[in-house]
Amino acid sequence: MNTNDDKIQWHPAFDAALQIELGDEAKYLEFESEHMLTKKPMQIDVLVKNDKHVKIRKNIGRIFRQYNIIEYKSPKDDLNIDDFYKTYAYACIYKSDTEAVDRIQATELTISFVCYHYPRAMLNKLERDRGITVESVDDGIYYLLGDAIPIQLIVVPALSKENNYWLNNLRNDLKSGGEIRRFIELYEKNKNSKLYQALADTIMRANWKEVKEERKMCEALKELFADDLRESELKGRNAGKIEGAASKIVEQVIKKYKKGYSVEETAEMLEESPTLIEQIYDVIGQCAPDCSVETIYKAIEDKTN
Repeated sequence: MNTNDDKIQWHPAFDAALQIELGDEAKYLEFESEHMLTKKPMQIDVLVKNDKHVKIRKNIGRIFRQYNIIEYKSPKDDLNIDDFYKTYAYACIYKSDTEAVDRIQATELTISFVCYHYPRAMLNKLERDRGITVESVDDGIYYLLGDAIPIQLIVVPALSKENNYWLNNLRNDLKSGGEIRRFIELYEKNKNSKLYQALADTIMRANWKEVKEERKMCEALKELFADDLRESELKGRNAGKIEGAASKIVEQVIKKYKKGYSVEETAEMLEESPTLIEQIYDVIGQCAPDCSVETIYKAIEDKTN
């Protein structure tokens, strides 16, 4: 008999002892020894380490400590109660899976959930079951209070466009016109960065229909105003002497806009493309309250150059 303690199989014996101890009641239970927790390898979506213990000022990172576990849900996925416990378990496993006992301090852990839909059902259940409450700390950023581990929730569409522009635009519902155009303009200033390239590639793919629509809008405007712009350059006219068919269309669209007509209604009445009218409406909205023909025409001219 092998009495080497290192080779003695203790776990099977414990399984047997457990069932013996439960006696007749064991027949009501199901026992699975060395049960596999997951069908695929467990992995944290993003692990952010702060080994230098720098105090992060950015709003999404103010909660950070040394080891920060992040769970990210794509736009089509909801965050539910099982996602919460799975990520919480990952944090605990990460803390315990070390060569030395307590090498990772529990006080140095944080958990962040990033999603696109406010998880009301999950939060309600956490409040009922565990007394965890929610505190809004910034646009789209919430702290979950009442647990030993600091936890935050980030709802991407609700983030501030001013403070969290790039993360806020990581969506599949950007609008052609202002949102798409603005993103392209800002990306152009950072296009040599691999990080920005990776972000832009996903955003463009996710909003491809709107990106193509934006291209059509730009081409439609260029075609409509091409003759007037060329004539303006040849004659040296200034912006205060706008003439031609294009300026007349702008004037008509401004009148319809002020009367509250929709893009579709204005396009039908003027017999113009809805894509074109939507673009002019967008420019009028950006220039408001100055809705003079000269101002709107100049703004459109700038966009098509």
